[in-house]
Amino acid sequence: MEKLVFQNGVKKDQLLSAVNDYHDGVIVELKEPMDPNVFQNMLKASLSKWRLQGKKGVWIKLPIKLVNLVETAVKEGFWYHHAEPHYLMLVYWIPETENTIPANASHRVGIGAIVLNDKRELLVVQENSGRLKGTAVWKIPTGIVEEGEDIFEGAIREVKEETGIDTEFMEVLAFRQTHKALFGKSDLFFICMMRPLSFDFEKQDLEIEAAQWMPIEEYAALPFVQKHGFFKYIKDLCLVKAERNYPGFTPVPVASFFDASTSFLYCNKDGLDQESSASSSLKEDLEIET
Repeated sequence: MEKLVFQNGVKKDQLLSAVNDYHDGVIVELKEPMDPNVFQNMLKASLSKWRLQGKKGVWIKLPIKLVNLVETAVKEGFWYHHAEPHYLMLVYWIPETENTIPANASHRVGIGAIVLNDKRELLVVQENSGRLKGTAVWKIPTGIVEEGEDIFEGAIREVKEETGIDTEFMEVLAFRQTHKALFGKSDLFFICMMRPLSFDFEKQDLEIEAAQWMPIEEYAALPFVQKHGFFKYIKDLCLVKAERNYPGFTPVPVASFFDASTSFLYCNKDGLDQESSASSSLKEDLEIET
């Protein structure tokens, strides 16, 4: 039987395999080697078909082994969206309307860990790399949350990697947003409260020059801490947590509406529970009175 032929004369088996996305677009994931000329013909024919179907965005995921096809796609109007170690994502907007393709990831997520022991001592480190190398500045352990890692997991891991100290995540105390950071992206930095579960150091020599437990008052008196606003706020958070209650945000597991996955909502759970309890008590009192 003769294969189905479209109006432009291109047979069905000459089109690129694609799946629909949730926004009237298509996703092409190429895996096998292909001659650039063959790819060009298939891409042109596919774009014609998707245009007739009213599709909008076209995503092409190219593994690094198919880098020879990048130039061909770019010549057809595709542009770079983002890249990962093993693939490049290209994108194209079909309709003659405003482009609504979402931008590449705009933020990087970092953590800073306030680890206080029962002696009112703060876990601090001196860096052996980066901008603070050789400055003798004492600071709290910091790091970047990895892909697929929750904030509390990243905080526990970074403290362990840098100092060898095991910790329990308690809460998020504050966060900072900055712009035009690494590669021009924005940055979200979460200050986390941690409880130490061990106390002996096994520092990461590649990144950490020194680590110690420092009395909070001694840390608060350091000239660098007093001079720089961000470090001053970290000091203030240390003091307020050591001296009185300062409610932070704890992770609460939340099931997804769309699938079986679980994410975490960071909120003042104790305050929420107290408010809920107070509302329930008020409702009971009103019912009794009526």
